[in-house]
Amino acid sequence: MLSNGYRDIKLFRFNAEKGYVFIMAGDNLQIMVFPSVLWRFTDETEL
Repeated sequence: MLSNGYRDIKLFRFNAEKGYVFIMAGDNLQIMVFPSVLWRFTDETEL
């Protein structure tokens, strides 16, 4: 969805300890995807 919306994916990180994926796209879009497949927008300071 992000690449189709012309957003550059700048960072893609998997946290093996907590089991979530962190994606930073564009200049300020940050998303966390949890093992339950739920996701939410987040702020980098929450990590």
